[in-house]
Amino acid sequence: MSYLSRFANRVVDLDLLKKVIALAGPFRTAFIGTTLLAILLAILQPLTPFLIQRTVDDTIVKGDGVGLQNMVLLLFAVLIINSICRYFFIFLSNWLGQSIIRDLRIKVFQHVNGLRLRFFDKTPIGTATTRTINDVEAISDVFAAGIINIIADLLTIVVVLTFMFTTNWRLTLVSLSTFPFFVYATYIFKEGIKKTYQEVRNEVAKMNAFLQEHISGMSIIQIFSAEKRELNKFKEINTRHRKANIQSIWYYSIFFPAIEIITATALGLMVWFGANLVITDLATLGSLIAFILYLNMLFRPLRMLADKFNTLQMGLVAAERVFVLLDDHSIIKNKGSIKGQNLKGNISFQNVWFAYNEVDMVLKGISFDLAAGKTMAIVGATGAGKSSVINILNRFYDIQDGQILVDGVDIREYELSFLRSQIGLVLQDVFLFSGSIMDNITLYDDSIDKDKIIEASKIVGAHDFIMKLPGQYDYNVMERGATLSLGQRQLISFIRTLVYDPQILILDEATSSIDTETEDLVQNAIEQLVKGRTSIVIAHRLSTIQHADTIMVLNKGEIMEMGKHGELLELNGYYRNLHDMQFSEVS
Repeated sequence: MSYLSRFANRVVDLDLLKKVIALAGPFRTAFIGTTLLAILLAILQPLTPFLIQRTVDDTIVKGDGVGLQNMVLLLFAVLIINSICRYFFIFLSNWLGQSIIRDLRIKVFQHVNGLRLRFFDKTPIGTATTRTINDVEAISDVFAAGIINIIADLLTIVVVLTFMFTTNWRLTLVSLSTFPFFVYATYIFKEGIKKTYQEVRNEVAKMNAFLQEHISGMSIIQIFSAEKRELNKFKEINTRHRKANIQSIWYYSIFFPAIEIITATALGLMVWFGANLVITDLATLGSLIAFILYLNMLFRPLRMLADKFNTLQMGLVAAERVFVLLDDHSIIKNKGSIKGQNLKGNISFQNVWFAYNEVDMVLKGISFDLAAGKTMAIVGATGAGKSSVINILNRFYDIQDGQILVDGVDIREYELSFLRSQIGLVLQDVFLFSGSIMDNITLYDDSIDKDKIIEASKIVGAHDFIMKLPGQYDYNVMERGATLSLGQRQLISFIRTLVYDPQILILDEATSSIDTETEDLVQNAIEQLVKGRTSIVIAHRLSTIQHADTIMVLNKGEIMEMGKHGELLELNGYYRNLHDMQFSEVS
């Protein structure tokens, strides 16, 4: 049973509620202030009908003009105080909610930043976005329109009932004669709306995930003329979302008219019975007028209580989703302490075993040594484990067994950000953020000056094409670099790596998306980049790695051969087969 199903079977999860309230810890003063205002408002609200009763019975009926004037002034003062308290209560409760979700969003985003790539392998980005935005926003309602408002309404009900019983217990009992029907209708509404709210939030998460994925992959959809099929899928999701919302609207459309009828019935009974009490001197005219106001004050919070209770529950459902994300400890443990000086770049894999799912090993007993300043190429068929080697060297994933050493030290002993700062990685699929070329190169690191960027651009051979763009280095590349060609994006990724001056350089199919003319530029740039650096080059085209100091051939996660280009050809093994197959295709 999922946590949502378990949650649906409980009225309110008190442990979860405590965790949500604990979020207000840094804003304790505002939380206490809002609670005190709720108590004060609960007392002030029923004070108005009580004063009206005294005005009618003690001044109007007796013809006391001076007393009437004093009571009107007192009523006006109570109204002003009530309005001021109401203003601060609404403002403070909403300020509290927004302050809490501001800090919580930062906490969630920071946590997501530290999660292992395995989390993103199995979690749709749209779902993670929903957790960070929609669900966190719902938690705000717990404070702005949930628990504090429920406390305020409950206190108001208690105080109003106290005034009513104190004023006239007979009228009170008559007024409450319809109360069982009210409670039953409220219960039906609460249970129904809770279920529909859960369905609405689930459909919102599905819609966000669908839209994010399909907008990102729109080019594929259009290339294969799949617009109509994908539109039909979206229509299905959108229809389910609409159906869930209409279901919740239906509950509201039934509940509120039913409550109005119950309230009107109670008011009619109270007026009819109260008039008889006034005639027989068992009640005063002022108390009858006051009871009409008391009844509105009693039923209004009762009517809204079910809605606010569901707001609280939906906030708690959203909170549980967020806490499940925050409790996901699939993060790279950063317990290393070594940092502060540049690495030499000696790399050693010692009997390394690795699996993405902890079971199916993609690397099996990998062992090799790469001396500082040397270049090693990794070749093999798709799925051989080439990219896995660089994933674990960067500690995007942790290995199951064996040891990876850099300069004779286990990579887990290095502080994580320091280790990654020493490794430059150029991927086949270049990701650029919305913003200028300059921002995408520096990644907003102010310590990198423009002269260094221009120098790196000239080495890579990208300076000329950048200078021809509108705005040059301030040119906006748009989302994912949509306004640049694949080759231009790749060149920018080379500049990005070069300006950070890493000691270890990794190129993962870095020239596969580049045209022949651009490849010549990049190959020259690569020769400059690898000088004095330890380099690992993953390549599909064997022509680009013939001058590597050593070539490692992988097959199904195992090292089949290692050596220089000429040595491997002489072995007439895996490498020779790959070489002959590729060059025969070229011929």
